[in-house]
Amino acid sequence: MEETGALILQVLLLSILFLGLLVEFKTGGLGVGAMLGLTAAGVFFGSRYVQGLVSMVQIGIFLAGVLCIVIEMLAPTVGLLAGLGVAAMLYSVVFALGGTMNVVGSLVAAIVIALLVFVLIVKRLPSSKLWRHLVLHDSTTTESGYVSAETRAELVGCTGCAETELRPSGRAVVAGQPVDVVSEGAFIGKGTPIVVVSASGSRVVVRAMN
Repeated sequence: MEETGALILQVLLLSILFLGLLVEFKTGGLGVGAMLGLTAAGVFFGSRYVQGLVSMVQIGIFLAGVLCIVIEMLAPTVGLLAGLGVAAMLYSVVFALGGTMNVVGSLVAAIVIALLVFVLIVKRLPSSKLWRHLVLHDSTTTESGYVSAETRAELVGCTGCAETELRPSGRAVVAGQPVDVVSEGAFIGKGTPIVVVSASGSRVVVRAMN
């Protein structure tokens, strides 16, 4: 029973630690996430140090990871230092838990809990420069001014002839210029007179003229 309680406490402390890290990444400098994470880390490492389960080397590696993340927030390096910092922190936590495969479950559970809580609160938190740099916010929609290809609306209603067989796609000469086209579905033979019925992006739809 005591072992189960200790395991639950470890998972909760690690969850708070990882949540604090995520919050600090999102807010960048408000200190709330840092305070939360460092408090949980202090309790986690402090209790295990007293029990002789961790050394100052492991604690030093964890603090070095924290320092890397702090530097990344102050002077962004495209996430390089942040990645090294997170790796150092995970390394120290894994070895603080014993360094065996048996700790993976506890670590995964803590990360999942932290992510779930973070997802619930992320929209309410201000965004730091680092977060905006790492996360894509803008979607490439037409409403935002992005288009995959220019629509050739001026070709609608123009006539020409199929330069190749359209099965249903191929090429045609429309208004004196070669254009990649697609038929409405029916086969159109080479040399058949055609008319453009619609255009959307790079897709130009034609129909055989009667």
